[in-house]
Amino acid sequence: MDSPAPPAGGPVACTVLAAGALAEDGWVVHEEEVRRSRFLAVLARTPDEEAARAVVATLRRRHHDARHVCSAWILGPGRRRMRSNDDGEPAGTAGVPMLEALSLRDTGGGATDLTDVTAVVVRWFGGVKLGAGGLVRAYSDAVSRALDAAPLVRRTRRARYELAAPHGEAGRWAHELELTGASLEGVRWDGPQAVIDLAVPDVPDGHSALASAVARITSGSAVAAPAGHVWVDGALA
Repeated sequence: MDSPAPPAGGPVACTVLAAGALAEDGWVVHEEEVRRSRFLAVLARTPDEEAARAVVATLRRRHHDARHVCSAWILGPGRRRMRSNDDGEPAGTAGVPMLEALSLRDTGGGATDLTDVTAVVVRWFGGVKLGAGGLVRAYSDAVSRALDAAPLVRRTRRARYELAAPHGEAGRWAHELELTGASLEGVRWDGPQAVIDLAVPDVPDGHSALASAVARITSGSAVAAPAGHVWVDGALA
């Protein structure tokens, strides 16, 4: 049965601007043997609970001969959705230590903000009981060692804007805005006006810099309209 857990490290700020995550390079797999039991750890980047459950279900089907398929996940920029599942192991000896290995992972500079990640550990029982302490160590170590091999990225939140532009000016405006540091997400041409999609760091300086650049480049004839947010992967600091 899934067990929800609160976010590690106390209350989460209402606005989260950065978080650690797995690079989107497929699953990370680590396997080891502990006193004849085989432990297969798998990490996957999962944007939501549906994706997390799909990873668990896939591994359960693939390894139907295993005794246990235990799991833990952390989801959302604020890490507000955390769950763990012992899948028949003694309560608290599998899912919880797996979740702690995820939640306490340093993603750089002392930050423990890894999110949108699912860990699954498949166990084939080898005939030797490990005891509660041995199980906790085995499940925690399996996830930790998989994380040691996992490529991590820093995800930052950027504010999206839309800028309506005359078709004849859209290319120039887009190019000049890129030169100011705004990210060009694309240009849509299928309307009476072109629409330039932009993204800037979601901080006061990012917003004000874009407003100033738009005013200068368009000679005050246009204003960029807020259009939500997007998360962008980058290198760890």
